[in-house]
Formats: sequence, structure tokens, C-alpha cells
Amino acid sequence: MVREFIAGGGVMWFLLFCAVLGLALTLERLYTIFIKIRLNAKTFVAKLIQTIEKSGVQTGIELCAKTTSPVARVLKPVLELQKQSKSRAMMEDAIIKAGTSELAFLDRSMSLLAGLTTVAPFLGFLGTVTGMIRAFAAVAAIGEVEPTVVASGIAEALITTKWGLIIATPLAIVHILFSGRINGYTKDMETASTQLLDYLEAKFGVCKTEG
Repeated sequence: MVREFIAGGGVMWFLLFCAVLGLALTLERLYTIFIKIRLNAKTFVAKLIQTIEKSGVQTGIELCAKTTSPVARVLKPVLELQKQSKSRAMMEDAIIKAGTSELAFLDRSMSLLAGLTTVAPFLGFLGTVTGMIRAFAAVAAIGEVEPTVVASGIAEALITTKWGLIIATPLAIVHILFSGRINGYTKDMETASTQLLDYLEAKFGVCKTEG
């Protein structure tokens, strides 16, 4: 691998940067999306409703506050407004605002991860071009095609293309998996919000319109 890195030329340093950055982003998103904020939304809403029934809205707010999940953070403002006897329309606005903030949190670094899947192959192709230029320049310098002379340039061309694709392919797969999980969280937030609003309306009679 070290030999290939040296033979690949200067472009390999840029590819190495892409690989390290991509790995760091993958580990951070993996921990955040699949471990830190993992939550069964259906189970949580049921527990939240049970908590409100047993101990009141304030206890439900406290449960949301100590739960590290976008679903809980979206539901918390709803309960705070319910405690103030606000309308359903105000609660829905609060859900939209909180949901927008949580989506920004979930999408953090995803655009950069997607960018790396595009940049890495381009860098590989750049190495291909520079390697071929180097090979043809060597041919022009000696005036004949000598395999040992042009081998290093052709090697550079093939190595950078290879590593550009090796870096981009797993990152593209990871991006697809992460995007799917983020979409799942979005649906969970929408479903949990609707369930909680319907429950609050049935139990406390929250108004459907302002006033």
C-alpha cells in the first residue's frame, strides 16, 4: 500500500485526505444516528402518554428533556405549550420549528459526505490524466516507446483511479444508509407529533384554532 501511495504521485495526498475525512464523518454520523439518538418512537410516545396520565404534563416534559432523541426534542415544546393552555395551531407551529432544527442536526455533515463521494473519483481521474501526461512526456523525451520509462506514469494513472473509486464507493453506500435512517427519523417525528396532539386534544380539549 505504501508503495502504491508513492507510485501514485501527489494526487494520492488529496485522496488520503478524502479517505481520512470520510472515515471521520462516517464514525461520527454512525455514532450519532445509530447509537446516541436511537429510539423506538412508538414505544416512547406510549411511555410519554402513560407518564402524563400518571404524573401530569410537567413530568412528561421532564421525560422529553432527559431523552436524547429528535422525537423527544420535537414533542417537548408541544407539552410546554399545553401547560400554558395554548391552541393546537400554536403547537403545530412549534412542531414545525423544532422539526426544522432537528432535521438540520440530522443532516449535519451529510452534504460533505456526499461531496466526498463525488470528489474522490474526480481526483482519481485527475491522477490518471497527470500520469498519462507524464508517460507521454517520457516517450517524447527519449524519442521511442520504452516500457520501463513509461511504466511509472501508467502506474500513477491506474493507481489513482483505483483508489479514487475505492474511497468513493463505500462512502456512497454509507451515505445511502444514513439518508435512509434520517428519513426514518423524520417519519417518526411526524407520526409521534400527530399521536401526541391527538391525545392532548382528546384529554385536555386543546383548541383547533387560535383563541
